[in-house]
Amino acid sequence: MKTKRIIMIIAIILVIVLIGLVGYTIYQKATFTKQNPVATMEIEGLGTMKIELYPDQAPNTVANFITLANRGFYDGLTFHRIVKDFMVQGGDKEGTGSGAPTLSDIKDGGSTTETYAIRGEFVQNGFNQNTLRHEKGVISMARSDYSQMGLYEEGYNSAGSQFFIMTGDNASLNGYYAAFGKVIEGMDVLDKLNETEVTTSEDSSDSEASTPVNPPVITSVRVDTFGVNYGAPETVTPFDYNSYLQQLYSGMSY
Repeated sequence: MKTKRIIMIIAIILVIVLIGLVGYTIYQKATFTKQNPVATMEIEGLGTMKIELYPDQAPNTVANFITLANRGFYDGLTFHRIVKDFMVQGGDKEGTGSGAPTLSDIKDGGSTTETYAIRGEFVQNGFNQNTLRHEKGVISMARSDYSQMGLYEEGYNSAGSQFFIMTGDNASLNGYYAAFGKVIEGMDVLDKLNETEVTTSEDSSDSEASTPVNPPVITSVRVDTFGVNYGAPETVTPFDYNSYLQQLYSGMSY
């Protein structure tokens, strides 16, 4: 009789402990807030910017940026295009605005010659969850624009590694470019970038002065994910504009 009572008491205690553990687990899940990843960008001679990334707004874009940054892709690259009070653009391995990343830049064993692109996560491309506005301090993905040729989707899905950071507000970009984060520290560094001396490139079709006389160097970019694995980015084969033009003109009769 006494033994049965002890067993019953132990059983009751175990049930209470189990209920407590389940309740605590539910409480943890209900109150847990995942911290957004934060990129630390060092600019040679200018200082450091910290940029909070928003995977809830543009998950694949964020995964792509994290992968490139933490593999050292951006280290030593420059801001090759600066338009005062509009934006500063960088992340091109060629330093000209015409370069593209290869599969080897995002995964071990990837092709060193095959370039890639990612789908544009913005409203105009059918991606409706990105509501981030292009305001000062917001980082967004640069891409090609073939709209004058009627090739909208080809341009929408052409971003690779190049990004730009807004130095002023511009609502005309909202819904047309994949914004994915915002500067949370180091706005003074962004202001210094905005004041970089620029000139008009001789081989540019853009008459606007935007080529830095001395392009600011990105010493390094690293992203703290706070233990969260955002995975490898999903890629697409980029549109080959030059091949398209060759096919277009080769089919014309004179």
